[in-house]
Amino acid sequence: MHEKLKIYNTLTRKKEDFKPIKPGFAGIYTCGPTVYWYQHIGNLRSYIFPDILKRVLIYDGFKVKQIINITDVGHLTSDADTGEDKMEKAAKKEGKAAKDIADYYFKIFREDLKKINVLEPSEWTKATENIKEQIELIKKLEEKGYTYKTSDGIYFNTSKFKDYGKLAGLKKEGIKAGKRIAVGEKKNSTDFALWKFSETPGERLQEWNSPWGIGFPGWHIECSAMSMKYLGEHFDIHTGGQDHIQIHHTNEIAQSEAATGKKFVNYWVHGAWLLFRGEKISKSSGGLYTISELEKKGFEPLDFRYLCLGTHYRKPLSFTFENLETAKNSYQRLKNIIKELKESGKINKKYLQEFEKAVNDDMDMPRALQVLWNLLRDKKAEGKKETIKEMDKIFGLDLLREDKIELPAEIKSMVKQREEMRKKGRWEEADRIRDEIKDKGYVIEDTKDGFLVKKEQKM
Repeated sequence: MHEKLKIYNTLTRKKEDFKPIKPGFAGIYTCGPTVYWYQHIGNLRSYIFPDILKRVLIYDGFKVKQIINITDVGHLTSDADTGEDKMEKAAKKEGKAAKDIADYYFKIFREDLKKINVLEPSEWTKATENIKEQIELIKKLEEKGYTYKTSDGIYFNTSKFKDYGKLAGLKKEGIKAGKRIAVGEKKNSTDFALWKFSETPGERLQEWNSPWGIGFPGWHIECSAMSMKYLGEHFDIHTGGQDHIQIHHTNEIAQSEAATGKKFVNYWVHGAWLLFRGEKISKSSGGLYTISELEKKGFEPLDFRYLCLGTHYRKPLSFTFENLETAKNSYQRLKNIIKELKESGKINKKYLQEFEKAVNDDMDMPRALQVLWNLLRDKKAEGKKETIKEMDKIFGLDLLREDKIELPAEIKSMVKQREEMRKKGRWEEADRIRDEIKDKGYVIEDTKDGFLVKKEQKM
């Protein structure tokens, strides 16, 4: 084992030493996407920090089991258990089966994660493939007296759960106040649906038989059922975005602990938002760029990963193309410097220890990047290449991978021609060819070791 990992636990609001339930093993549940549309870069930031956490744990010698769920039913357009099911809405709009919609966007999501070097989880679990487990969990809650029926579904009675709201710091009085406001048939404003009835059975694309009637599961019950199925009723770490704290994760804790009578999760780890124009990325604020759209603008997916690593996961990160351009240039410079390093057969213990200290201190990646740059700038430091190889097990930036750009035949021929002109000292002609190459969308950078040809950045 290396350094001891400290992580900030939303539940206790402090940094704590990570103590696994089973020695040498860490179970992680990461809230996955609702696969009704493309995942934008704001969503993707929420998968980079659990990836770093997983990499740190593996680096520290733990065997890690990570589950990422896929919500392919039951996530309504409103957190208040109203509105349409996002999957149903997308399927009707595109005139396809809900499963086809889910499979299509899930495939793209997986490709995007691969592009930004997020390691695959031990298992992907789909809500629609775990309906039986969700029904069983609701039955347990019903037997213990935590549920009630309304005309549109089976609800969880939050006033019956003693610690409701502990994750978000909600006050019990706030829950009681729900009785004085319009909450429809709900007993308390914070009560939430465990099972929703189909308005007209047979009309929905996705519905199932249950002891309470034909319908579909609520969004929150899915995560509790799947996490407990694959990681046990009590597991180590649950991750998600900060927007999950108030409702989704608060409700997961309530229903899970009410059903089992045990503590659900030891460490709750949440990442801050990616901001665009000072607001969370959304339809109203803009910034809903996908990785593919960034690629079309000339950026590499790992430029985005580098940008994310430059800000602590618990701090909001402002996205602008200027910021991404800066990250791209730093990342490229980093790779260019590393490319020129020679193997020495040893590891620099001083810098590696500093790095390990940073990553184990609540995944302080900005500090870890600083250690990397300090190592590169230290003229006396030895073992740079081998040390960076170790560091990149956590950075996941492919720092030692040679980038090979496939140039069109015409550009290859022009580059060759320019080199011939340079060898003959015909500098004006060489510059003219370089400008022509630039007009065709490629840039030549001359270095002391030769030249680099890159696709020109389009803003």
